[in-house]
Amino acid sequence: MGSEKNHSSSNGDAEAARSISDVSAKDEAIAIVGEHQHELDPAVVARVVRKIDWYMIPAMVFGYGLVYYDKAILGAAVLFGMTTDLSLFIVDRTTTPPTVDTSRLSWATSLFYFGMLAGLYPMTFALQRFNMGRILGAVVILWAGICMLTAAVTTYRGLYVQRFFLGFVESIIPTGFMCIISSFYTQREQTLRQGWWFSATCSFSIIGGSMNYGFAQITGGSLASWQYIYLLAGALTFLFGLVCFATPSSPMSAWFLTKEERFAATERLRAGQTGVRCTKIKWSQVKEMAIDPKTYLIFLMMSSAYTINGAVSGFGPLIVSTFGWSSLHSILLQFPLGVIGFVTIMLTGWLAGRYKNIRIIMAILSCLPVIAGMVIIWKSEWYYRAAAPVVGYSILGFFAVPVTLTISLGMSNVAGNTKKSLMAANVFVAYCVGNIVGPQLVRSQTRAEHYPELWLGLIICYIICIVSSAALYVVLYLANKKKEALPENEEERQRLAFQDLTDMENPYFRYVL
Repeated sequence: MGSEKNHSSSNGDAEAARSISDVSAKDEAIAIVGEHQHELDPAVVARVVRKIDWYMIPAMVFGYGLVYYDKAILGAAVLFGMTTDLSLFIVDRTTTPPTVDTSRLSWATSLFYFGMLAGLYPMTFALQRFNMGRILGAVVILWAGICMLTAAVTTYRGLYVQRFFLGFVESIIPTGFMCIISSFYTQREQTLRQGWWFSATCSFSIIGGSMNYGFAQITGGSLASWQYIYLLAGALTFLFGLVCFATPSSPMSAWFLTKEERFAATERLRAGQTGVRCTKIKWSQVKEMAIDPKTYLIFLMMSSAYTINGAVSGFGPLIVSTFGWSSLHSILLQFPLGVIGFVTIMLTGWLAGRYKNIRIIMAILSCLPVIAGMVIIWKSEWYYRAAAPVVGYSILGFFAVPVTLTISLGMSNVAGNTKKSLMAANVFVAYCVGNIVGPQLVRSQTRAEHYPELWLGLIICYIICIVSSAALYVVLYLANKKKEALPENEEERQRLAFQDLTDMENPYFRYVL
C-alpha cells in the first residue's frame, strides 16, 4: 500500500514537472489570453498602439541615435586633432608628395564591429532569458563609462582596445530593439516602427553634426575638441541607461498599460502568428535557423547594403574634405545625406504599412539611386568645392532604405522566440561584416584616382543586394503558396498562435514580401 502511494506520488510529481516544462516551452502570452481568440474593442486597440508608440519609440530613437553618434564621431574627431594626438595617420615623407597611410584609422573603425560581433549572440540570448529592462540598463551604463574613457586614450593601441569593448556592449541595442518591435507590433506595423528607431542614424547625423560643429569652436581648456565630444556622448548615454531600466520585456509586463490594455496588446498579435515572448532557449529552433534559406539571403542583403556605412561613418567627412571643403564644411555637408535617409525611411515605412507585399520591391528600387550616387562621386571632377561629388554623396542617403527594409523583412518573417532572437543577431552580424569591410575599401594612396576600389567594391555589393532581394522574394512567395495549399482550421489557427512555434512549423504563418 505504501509503495502504491509512493508510486502515485511519483507519477504526480512527474506529471507536474511535465506540465511546468510544457508551460515554459510555450509563449508567455498564453497565460494572459489563452488559446482561443477574443473580440477586441477597436478603440482600445488604437489606444494601446498609441501608448506603445509614445512610451517606447522616442526612447529607442534616442538610444539608437547614441549608438550611431558614438560610431560617427570618430569620423569627425579625426578632423579635430585626434589623428595627430593618437598617431592614426602614418605620413611617408620619403615620397614626393608625401603619402598618408590611413590603415590605423580603418582598423579603429573596424575593431568596433569585431567587438559587436563578439557580443551579439551572448547579449541577444541574455535579453531572451532574463528581465530585459535590468539587462539593458546595466549594459548601457557600462557602455557610457567605456565611451567617456575614450577621452583618456593616449595611443592608437589604446583606441583599438576601447573600440572593441565599446562594440561589445553596444551590440545589445540593435538586437534588443528589433526583438522589442517584433514582440509589441503586428507584421504590418513593424516596418514603420523598425524604421523609426533606425532612422536615428539619419537624424543624429544632423544633430550630432551640429554638436560636433559646436565643439569644433572650443579653443580653450585643457582637453582637445574630440575629447569633449566623447565626454558628452558618454554623459548622454548614462542618462539613457537609467531610462532603460524601465523597459518592459513584453506587452504582458508593460507598466504603462492598464490590465485591459495589456490583454488587448497581447491578443491583437494572435493573427500574425509570430508570438510574443518565451524565455526557454530551444535548440530545435537553432537547427531550423541554420537550414532556413532566409537566414543566408537576409545576411547577404544586410551585409552588402551596409558596407557603405562602414566607409561613410568612419571616412565620410574626410572624403568630403577631399572635394575642397574645409573640415567644418565637411561636417555640415553630412546633413543632406541624413535628411534624405530620414525622409526615405519614413516614406517607405508608411508605404509598407499601407500596401501589402511591396517591401522587397522597394528595397530593390532604392538600391538604384545609391549606385547612381557612387558613380557620380567616382567619375565627376573633384576640383575646389566641386558640387557634383557632393550631390552624389548626398544621394547615398538612400542606402538607409534597403537596410531598414531588410531589418523588417528579417524580423517579420520568422516566428518562435529563439529563432527571432537568432534572426536579430544574424541581421546585425551581417551589419558588422559590412561595417568591417567598408573601411578596408578606402585606400588613401588612390585619392588622386577618386578611391576607385571603394566605389567599385560598393557597386558590386549593391548588385549582390539586388540579386539576394530578388531571390528572397521567390523563396517567400513559393513558401506562402505551399502553406495556402494546406487545409485550414480556424480553431487550430487560434490555438497555435502562442505555442512558440516557428514560421516553418506553423502552417498558418504567412510571410510578408
